[in-house]
Amino acid sequence: MTHRIHFTKMHGAGNDYIYVNTLLYNIADPSAAAIAWSDRHKGIGSDGLVLIGRSPIPEADFSMRIFNADGSEARMCGNACRCVGKYLFEKGLTDKTEIGLLTASGVKVIRLNLCGTVIESVTVDMGEPAFEHPGQYLPGKRNLPEGTFVSVGNPHFVVFTDELDLIALEGSMLECHPAFPERCNIEFAEMRPDGIRVRVWERGSGITMACGTGACAVAAAACKAGRAGRTSKIIMDGGILQVDWCEQDNHLYLTGPAEFVFDGEIE
Repeated sequence: MTHRIHFTKMHGAGNDYIYVNTLLYNIADPSAAAIAWSDRHKGIGSDGLVLIGRSPIPEADFSMRIFNADGSEARMCGNACRCVGKYLFEKGLTDKTEIGLLTASGVKVIRLNLCGTVIESVTVDMGEPAFEHPGQYLPGKRNLPEGTFVSVGNPHFVVFTDELDLIALEGSMLECHPAFPERCNIEFAEMRPDGIRVRVWERGSGITMACGTGACAVAAAACKAGRAGRTSKIIMDGGILQVDWCEQDNHLYLTGPAEFVFDGEIE
């Protein structure tokens, strides 16, 4: 017997996911659902599926699980965190403007930036970046381009270029390169007068309009290399994100939009 599940489609700078409140609906096989529902021709169409639930620990108010379009489970997504914050507040599940969200990468604190009762933007404390790869990665080896590995709760490889518009964005070979045993998100970035222009190949989803953790990875890599300061404007295909790398706590703070697209039901 089939049953109908209510969902909400949202996006952060074009990085779109399907959101389901698991307080109301049980998704028995989220990997299979992510694959079927994310299909842009035969499904709802998205970069993946996000499940919002109760937090099993007192340090967080809610929990979030993310499944990519290929069914793999992601550890973290900054754009999804922002959208979950907006969802929880505007759907009436919380009246807090600072929300603790449990992810596979730990508890992330979301701050809703309000103008009256309207959420203008959302800021996520993304934690500290790490530049050491725990696995096999060796810079300049294994036929990899020159780049910087950055972990922001999930793995990223940032490649700076002066010819971003000439690059055919095909990151699948890099995503699955033997240097990255758990696969990797790939960012191609170019320093420009108005900010850092970035294109993304997201692990498990392919080309995406934006990536929140990717924006943080690029900002941290640019700052570490002396290419940028502590605050960066990241210009992605789907919109602009701001990343602040705070000297006091060494945390990255991601600020950007969160938008509803539509509500619907699916079997």
